[in-house]
Amino acid sequence: MPALSSVLVPYAAYLRVYEPLAAFPEPERGHWARYARRERTPTAQDELRRSLADLLPTPPVPVPVHESGDAFVTEVDGVVCVCPWRTRLRGWLALEELAEQLPAPLLDAALPPVVRGQAAADYEQWRERNPDARPWIRTAVWQVPVRWFALFSDDERQYEPAGPAAAVLRYRTPMVQARRRVARALKTLRETLDEGRLTEGLVDVGRWLEEFHPRSLVELDYGGLVHALTGPQLAEDRSAADLAEGIAALRAGDGEGAGEAYARLVDRWRAVRDLQFAN
Repeated sequence: MPALSSVLVPYAAYLRVYEPLAAFPEPERGHWARYARRERTPTAQDELRRSLADLLPTPPVPVPVHESGDAFVTEVDGVVCVCPWRTRLRGWLALEELAEQLPAPLLDAALPPVVRGQAAADYEQWRERNPDARPWIRTAVWQVPVRWFALFSDDERQYEPAGPAAAVLRYRTPMVQARRRVARALKTLRETLDEGRLTEGLVDVGRWLEEFHPRSLVELDYGGLVHALTGPQLAEDRSAADLAEGIAALRAGDGEGAGEAYARLVDRWRAVRDLQFAN
């Protein structure tokens, strides 16, 4: 299908966990060990093309029939780490969220109720057999959730301007650092503010991180959002630093400084989300 080869990554950001091979039981560990030795492993663009291909039939296939055997692979201090795609599980989770994001008529036109109903029934049966399953990848469309930035520091920011390929903006940090930062941020928020969306979101992310091996790597990838932002906007984006500044100000009792830092962060991402509805 040549049309798919030119498709860009959609306007989505990703929070990924790469676990060391030791975290996986056999025979899955052996599968990933062999997989990591391949000369070439698929990219995020490859994952997108495969997902889009399932939406072309009539009726569409919102969730793959079989789970993906692919993963993203990286190396941390000489240790091979993998981030399984788990495309089928993520498809089910995304389908649950669609009902909250799209008007019913639009959702019914894109994915007929009978298709969604069958997918929901399949997911319920699958969950009974896999009650502890969780995704290694979280996705956010038209934004990076503010809570994700709490996991990283500004000096972990990696920015590669657009050249022959698209720009890349990402953060990477060891799991122990990510967990420590979430715990410190939650402590500050609970001591200084009433419970709110940021606190609730951090609790959710913290629980998710606890599901993984302590020597994992955590990655925030701006993914397709780089296509929604200009070069100067990407170069000047210091969202992790803004959130860290706001939390530090709260800790120091500087409510005004915290408000200014948080406002910069919220305004930046509100402008990106608003592009979703632009002509």
